[in-house]
Amino acid sequence: MMKLEHIGIAVKSLKKSNQLFESLFGRAPYKSEEVSSEAVETSFFQLGETKVELLEAKREDSAIAKFIEKKGEGIHHLAFEVEDIELEIARLKSEGFEFVMDQPKLGADNKRICFLHPKSSNGVLVELCQEIKE
Repeated sequence: MMKLEHIGIAVKSLKKSNQLFESLFGRAPYKSEEVSSEAVETSFFQLGETKVELLEAKREDSAIAKFIEKKGEGIHHLAFEVEDIELEIARLKSEGFEFVMDQPKLGADNKRICFLHPKSSNGVLVELCQEIKE
């Protein structure tokens, strides 16, 4: 079963965007962290069952920097929480979906993540994420 876990928004300045979204949501982000594998710094806002993740590029060659250069700031991806990421990847591959990466990797907010290629999901970058249980 999937549920919308978060909406990822690419931003030029995490500091400025945090201030903007704090005003919009009436609350501060509950968490900020750097994800070196993606060359981003993130912050998260909790809104009921769903989160909003702001992503700032830390390198010019990162996916977020390239996205902003091409499309500007805005919605970057939709993330769906899954119970078993390997099973969900296998199921979606059998349905004909293509993936950006072959295997899940460590992402922000204590999650294992994997991205579907937007060309197989109507131009939407879809992230699958599974909570890491210790």
